Amino acid sequence: MKSIFISVLLLFVTDSFAQEAGKAGEFLKNEASKAEIGSLNKKRSDTKDNNNSGLRHQGNSGFRIKNPQYQWNQEYGYSEVFLRIPEQGFFSVEIGDQLILNNSGKFRFFDLPAGRIPVSVYESGYLLYRTTLNVRNNSRLVLDFFTDKGLYLLDSYPVQNQSYGFSSWNDVWNNPYGSQGGSWNNSGNNANVMDSSSFSEFLDMLRKNAKFDDSRFSMIRQQMQTTMFIAQQISILVKEMSFDKNRLSLAKSMYAKCPDKQKYFLVYDAFDFESSKRELMDFISKL
Repeated sequence: MKSIFISVLLLFVTDSFAQEAGKAGEFLKNEASKAEIGSLNKKRSDTKDNNNSGLRHQGNSGFRIKNPQYQWNQEYGYSEVFLRIPEQGFFSVEIGDQLILNNSGKFRFFDLPAGRIPVSVYESGYLLYRTTLNVRNNSRLVLDFFTDKGLYLLDSYPVQNQSYGFSSWNDVWNNPYGSQGGSWNNSGNNANVMDSSSFSEFLDMLRKNAKFDDSRFSMIRQQMQTTMFIAQQISILVKEMSFDKNRLSLAKSMYAKCPDKQKYFLVYDAFDFESSKRELMDFISKL
């Protein structure tokens, strides 16, 4: 009798803290037809994936296929999707052209392009659910899936690539090859990107201690010896200069220290005159 009472008590306590399906998040409707539900996933692979403690699709029949058309410098996307299935079972999740299989219930997808991307959930290779995710650039979607309830979008977070000290995967991989393969800056210097908190402190100090463009320029150039600035930060610093000619000079000098050069268009808004914007564009196009 005592053991029965303890078992019931433990069951009550467990249920009290268990997550109830459908109580959080935005419900995403199942778009798979009745005929498709239960169909076998033909893309399933038995190739081991060490990164996810499960399996990941590698190509036809699970074999790696060399792709001579692979474009290394192509921007494949920097968005992420984290999906959890808090149930026992061998599930697989497919998002776009990525497929992860495991029994841990944790599915983490990286390097996804922005836009509407199909997501499918399988159990033991058979389709359970399919819908479409609206993935935003540089964002992470967090979702929960329940076999009896469906898929729920819990939240979306910005992916702060600059906090890792690089603007893209290519920067990380190319950097060891030096100035010929890297895209950090012209000198191949591995300076750290300034985080948002440090940048706020630096900006406050600049405004308090540098009253004229010459002193502002000198202070920024000194910091550039050990620090890289993202395009948004550069735009703010350029706006601190009083005259367009000084803004242009600073924008040109800081371009080499910008890890996300693909966003340097943000700096154009820092100028009062269209001629200054065009001169900066011409300067960058000739590099």
